[in-house]
Amino acid sequence: MTLQGRIVRCISCDGFGWFDDDFSGDAEDCDWCAGAGYVYRDEADRDRAIPPSDYAAVADELERLEEERLRELGYQGGAKRPWRQAIRKGTRLGRNPYGDN
Repeated sequence: MTLQGRIVRCISCDGFGWFDDDFSGDAEDCDWCAGAGYVYRDEADRDRAIPPSDYAAVADELERLEEERLRELGYQGGAKRPWRQAIRKGTRLGRNPYGDN
């Protein structure tokens, strides 16, 4: 819990921080959380955006919450090396610079 309240996932964008416009194809920051994906929730259960000036103070908590959200989505914890990604086969980045697998 911070001085501003506890930090919770934005209920409007579900932690993504943006919306895709189905008509124009543009992506826009969520108005509710100002693109952070998380908000302060006070004792009265009112949510408000986390001001950018607070980011440094709450960065560790935001990282922890984002890691938790990604795990819920099925993220396993590490990015594949470019040469191990099927989509990059045959491209410059698809070649292993170290010669091993």
